[in-house]
Amino acid sequence: MTFKPLHDRVLVRRIEQDSKTSGGIIIPDNAKEKPIEGEVISVGSGARDDSGNIIALDVKSGDTIVFGKWSCTEIKVDGEDLLIMKESDIFGIKAA
Repeated sequence: MTFKPLHDRVLVRRIEQDSKTSGGIIIPDNAKEKPIEGEVISVGSGARDDSGNIIALDVKSGDTIVFGKWSCTEIKVDGEDLLIMKESDIFGIKAA
């Protein structure tokens, strides 16, 4: 990986959801919504508070997260489509 997020930014790979409903109906690609779950690939060092101390992030590489549909920027790193977002745009970490 040739990309390291800065400060409170997080690099995420989308987790694609099934293209079939529980009833067996296949959903075409153009009707699917963008997934709002992803795997954290890399995290920045953290944001700074008013006195200059670094506040560590709550997420770490390997976490599965849930985020808002419009809260990220799509980027291409090493030929792979990934997302970058602030930690504050993450709703939560999915339990294993």
